[in-house]
Amino acid sequence: MSRIRPVIGNWYRDIELDQTFEVVALDNDFGTIEVQLIDGEICEYDFDTWKQMTLEGIEEPEDWRNAFELSDDDYKHWGDNYTPESWSNPLSEIESDVVNGITDDF
Repeated sequence: MSRIRPVIGNWYRDIELDQTFEVVALDNDFGTIEVQLIDGEICEYDFDTWKQMTLEGIEEPEDWRNAFELSDDDYKHWGDNYTPESWSNPLSEIESDVVNGITDDF
């Protein structure tokens, strides 16, 4: 039986099934734990099932991004916020239907 508490962002290994996964969400209202396996598959467990699992906490695997074909360059600007030059009028960014004086009437 597992005495390990699920923590979002932590990695675990199910010893019986030899599966590695990360906890990605907890829902206390529904009593569920959402995990993402190392191959990218999403699974959901209820709290009772979690308690019955034979788990061990592990470090983040070095190759966990391989299933998603991500490289270090994909994370170069992780968390950077996009800020537009002007928040004043988003419609000003739409291209006109007039090109070189010709109206596009499709």
